[in-house]
Parts: sequence; structure tokens; C-alpha cells
Amino acid sequence: MSSPNSNEISDGSWISWFLGIMGNEFLCRVPTDFIADKFNLTGLEYCSHTLDVVLDPEFDSEDCDCDDEEKLYGMIHARYIVSPRGLEAMRLKYERKDFGLCPRVFCKGQKCLPVGLTDVWNQDHVKLYCPSCYDVFEPRTISGMLDGAMFGTSFPHMFFMQMPNLRPHPPVEKYVPRLYGFKLHPKALLPPESDESPPKYIESTANKSQVNGSKIFKE
Repeated sequence: MSSPNSNEISDGSWISWFLGIMGNEFLCRVPTDFIADKFNLTGLEYCSHTLDVVLDPEFDSEDCDCDDEEKLYGMIHARYIVSPRGLEAMRLKYERKDFGLCPRVFCKGQKCLPVGLTDVWNQDHVKLYCPSCYDVFEPRTISGMLDGAMFGTSFPHMFFMQMPNLRPHPPVEKYVPRLYGFKLHPKALLPPESDESPPKYIESTANKSQVNGSKIFKE
């Protein structure tokens, strides 16, 4: 089931239909001129029909199985969002908090960016990167089902390299474990050491005799 995405241009194209699907809110609109430029498709495996569907201005979504189109658009999207136009489009979504907030208490609602843990398709879902604590988290919305390769491993870092004024400061506060008001020693936070020691290899007397015997025999 799909619902219109008020943040994107609405028309009858495949791109508008795809962006309007619930759960695709992390994605921005890739311009058709960027998709049609063969240079931006270098190294991607696709058939001409798949590209034609993605660029279709009058798309009929009935009985549509668009797995190939989703992959092609997703891989192009990963390239577009590190371009100047793509970074600006994602900046608008970032400032609107479209991607969600860091769940860590001391990050105090820091805005996050989507990131992939791999650039390979169908390996992992998208994650959220917090530029304050530098950690990654699972998204809390259905958008977390998007493929991580749609954003790639480099996007958030390129984003802040190009827009350093948006980079937040690390958290000032840090949680300190306490027991009745007293700080816990770091060793108290570690799991208990196992009493079982790894088994040692002990060579049997029989083996020694065979080895010694073989040495004598060879001499």
C-alpha cells in the first residue's frame, strides 16, 4: 500500500510512485537527467527495459513487480546523494529530522543520517548514524527495511565534509555507573572470568615411543 509523500514532487512517473510508498521516506528524488546520464550508471548492471521503467513519466503501478527497478534506483540514489545536488536535497531532509533522532540520552535529540554498513546490494538494511556520538542504530520506522546500499558507507561522512558547519559537538556528559552513590570500579563492569582453562595438548607416552622408535629405525 502506498501513500503520497508530501515532501516530494507528485506526478505520474515511476519515481513519484516509488517515493510515495510507505517506508521510502528516507529516499530523496533523483532527477531524471542524472539517471539518464550514462556516466552516472557506469559499473551498474541493468537492462535497458529496467532503466526505461525508472524514467517512465506515466507509470501504471497495477500488477507491478519492480525489484529490478528498485535496485537500479537505489544504487543510483547512493551515487546521487554524494553529489552537490544530492547533498543539498539530503540536507533539507536532515534539517526536517526526516531520518530520526539519536536514541542516546546524552546526545539530546541529535539529528541522524542514514548509512549503509556495506555498499553491496541485499546484504544489510539501512542504519542511522549519529554525528555526535559516532555510533549507528536501527531506525525505529518502517524505513529501516530499506537496503543499506541505497545510501552507501560514505554518505554521512561526505555530508559533513561538505557541510562542516552542521557537524555537532560530541556529548559533554557521560553516564557513570554508581552503586549507592559510589562510582563502580571498571573491573566491576566486566563479565566474570571463566574457571575453565583451555585444554592443553599433552603428547601421550605411546606417541613419544613411536617417534623415538622411528628415529632409531631411521638411523
